[in-house]
Amino acid sequence: MSYPFNKPHLTGKEAHYMYQAVLAGKLSGNGEFTKRCQRWFEQRYGFRKTLLATSGTDALEMCAMLCELKPGDEVIIPSYTFVSTALAFLREGAKVVFADSMKRNPNLDAEQLESLITPRTRVIVPVHYAGVACDMDAIMAVAEKHGLLVVEDAAQAVDSFYKGRPLGSIGHLAAFSFHETKNITAGGEGGLLVVNDERFVRRAEILWEKGTNRAEFFRGEVNKYGWVDMGSSFLPSEVNAAFLWAQLENLDEIQQKRRQLWDCYYERLKPLAERGYFSMPDVPDYATNNAHMFYLVFPDYEKRTAFIKHLKENGVGAVFHYLSLHSSEFYRSRHDGRQLPECDRYADCLVRLPLFYDLQLEDVQTITDVILSYYAE
Repeated sequence: MSYPFNKPHLTGKEAHYMYQAVLAGKLSGNGEFTKRCQRWFEQRYGFRKTLLATSGTDALEMCAMLCELKPGDEVIIPSYTFVSTALAFLREGAKVVFADSMKRNPNLDAEQLESLITPRTRVIVPVHYAGVACDMDAIMAVAEKHGLLVVEDAAQAVDSFYKGRPLGSIGHLAAFSFHETKNITAGGEGGLLVVNDERFVRRAEILWEKGTNRAEFFRGEVNKYGWVDMGSSFLPSEVNAAFLWAQLENLDEIQQKRRQLWDCYYERLKPLAERGYFSMPDVPDYATNNAHMFYLVFPDYEKRTAFIKHLKENGVGAVFHYLSLHSSEFYRSRHDGRQLPECDRYADCLVRLPLFYDLQLEDVQTITDVILSYYAE
């Protein structure tokens, strides 16, 4: 039997709600299912304002537009992240300043932030890797001291918390992803913009509506609508919102199952980690674990490569993750030359194991048996 790295989960209600959306005759977005999803996030997590987006990338692009960056303004992001985190701000003419990761996990090292700030710094973008919170008190303290905006890249962090506060609720702005690899999906692609600062609420909706005040018109707040600002086609289809609603209804069940699988990996592989073959995910005391990902970090590139090869030969889809953005073909000539050793270490040594709702505990036991036998040999 083979185990893919990921398989999107269906709750059974997706097609039913999508059919309802079609019957309602409102497919172009911002219909009943869109509003239902947005209310759900606002009520459950206390977000000031939420707007569904076509992807996590688009949610980040709206964040970047709301920051009103000027050419040469600097934005600090970790190098160990997906390219969308950087692209959103590069599109606005900003200069990306890459930060290193922590030794204990791939999140941005908050202790290094002060050394990266210059008179041109405008925004800090912490990425909550694997759904585990960055040290947000430290990051927000630096931001407040220097008058900076904080945009949380919470793409992997739905239903995860920092000291009891939902991730995405702490920074001025935040972005979530509902790509098919995430804990919940909007039918393959989808995202959410979160606005926690009142200053950005009205403009966010205008950007979302292609630069028009159409949403205000539909609410009866203006008697006609027109082009008033920049914007783009960020609204997802109502069919995608209907798909997402079926997932949100089952979020607690999905999270509980994923945590069971994550815990099974952890307990069964702990003896190997204690013997130094690899290290396992680190969840600081200030963070919760939403079981988005289970990863291992190997001592070097060669050991990781051999491990992935062995699992592949045994039908297990284990994969590595990001390559450091500062050393990418596209950006390395613009990078300031600083060494970011922890980002490079994760790029060379981290591997992700299969983790998705339809995986069973006995499947995780089989996968970990393959791993245990590898080291027994």
